[in-house]
Amino acid sequence: MSLKIYNTLTRQKDLFTPLAPPYVGMYVCGPTVYNNAHLGNVRTFMTFDLLFRYLTHLGYKVRYVRNITDVGHLVGDGDEGEDKIGRMAKLEQLEPMEIVQRYTNDFHRVMEDFNILPPSIEPTATGHLIEQIEAVQDLIKKGLAYESNGSVYFDINAYNAAGNDYGKLSGRILEDLLNETRELDGQSEKRNPLDFAIWKNASPEHLMQWNSPWGRGFPGWHLECTCMSAKYLGNQFDIHGGGMDLKFPHHECEIAQGKGLTGTDPVRYWMHTNMLTVNGQKMSKSLGNSFLPAQLFSGDHELLEQAYSPMTVRFFMLQSQYRSTLDFSNDALKAAQKGFKRLANGLRVLKSLEYVAEEGVVSDEKKREDIEKSLQGFYDGMNDDLNTSVAIAHLFNLLKYVNMLYMNQLKAAALGEDLFAKLKENFIIFFEDVLGLQEEPAEGTAVLTGMLNLYREYKAAQQYDKVDEVRSYFKNQGLVIRDMKHRIDWAYEE
Repeated sequence: MSLKIYNTLTRQKDLFTPLAPPYVGMYVCGPTVYNNAHLGNVRTFMTFDLLFRYLTHLGYKVRYVRNITDVGHLVGDGDEGEDKIGRMAKLEQLEPMEIVQRYTNDFHRVMEDFNILPPSIEPTATGHLIEQIEAVQDLIKKGLAYESNGSVYFDINAYNAAGNDYGKLSGRILEDLLNETRELDGQSEKRNPLDFAIWKNASPEHLMQWNSPWGRGFPGWHLECTCMSAKYLGNQFDIHGGGMDLKFPHHECEIAQGKGLTGTDPVRYWMHTNMLTVNGQKMSKSLGNSFLPAQLFSGDHELLEQAYSPMTVRFFMLQSQYRSTLDFSNDALKAAQKGFKRLANGLRVLKSLEYVAEEGVVSDEKKREDIEKSLQGFYDGMNDDLNTSVAIAHLFNLLKYVNMLYMNQLKAAALGEDLFAKLKENFIIFFEDVLGLQEEPAEGTAVLTGMLNLYREYKAAQQYDKVDEVRSYFKNQGLVIRDMKHRIDWAYEE
């Protein structure tokens, strides 16, 4: 399988060749845990969950590191201002680590709701202060950082003078960046306005601070990821991911720090997810058009006409390729709900289908060929930079044959035992293991089976009022009864 990944660094789709196959090292910038996880977070982590699942499916052994930022990320993402977690701690009158724990728990709950797998390692910034202090010392020794008033800054001019290119990931040009930079408080202690903090001197009222060779302070946000990724994945690793908002300055600074420390470019493939919009407008709290996952699940938001389940939202997000803008609207979510339930119905019935050999059934070469084409088409879509929209289109084509088998419009024998088994196995794997979708929990199957038996009895006895009662029972569960010539069954209401 030849997987191609769009590499932000090379600005093209590159063939994925790991450093040490079958092992793959992947680092994704995790959340800063000062507030509830929002849908932009969810899309990023769902994308790399998909990649994690797909690489594993292809036979790679993936070490997936996704950190928790619990210190050092300042309001405004720059070098000045309050720590986001410290600010929330003051507002809530709590210890900073209470804020960290509360929102880490919330983040994990949301990840579980969307069936996003946990990473192999989930390090925290505060758990790696020693490594960060050592990295700062090393950069000073190498002449790539300097101390100023108890803070330490990365020296971009010294870095570029050594033959490096700060700005190569984002395509930013130093002269342009300098023109954009305003003189801010504290800027004067830098040699160059673009130099960024790798250790910050803490004022007495700053809640989160530690001893260091330069006095009481706290680590720079950018340095945390450099140290944690290097510790668990080595000085150079395969994939680094995050939202496109992290490309500059966060990821640009990570490259400079990593290269400065080891002389090696730290990452081979940089991947960035695109943003979310709502009815064509950028999703933001200030516009009042952002909603939390819990609001989507309850429908409790003025922009939502109804509630949408976690799997509906996951399926909705997967219908767009991760580098494209994703626009939330009620119409799009309703269409996704319908599509997801169609696939879930197909999955459920496919699991119940068994191959039956029948004499005299002629092999249907045209259908066999189309099924083989769509099985390969799913992989072709995924291998083209995780183009899930193409992969899902092929899954719907396979669903057509699943339904034909279920409705007795196509005999399994016409496909042959090998292809029937291949269709069944791959459809389930594509849906559950690769796309990470799950059937929505319905009433216990034993109860549903019992209710269907009652339905049959009432129908045979022509007790149609009772038949209607059973139908209503299923409808209240979001289910329907399928009354067919050859069988009576239930399905998810589409």
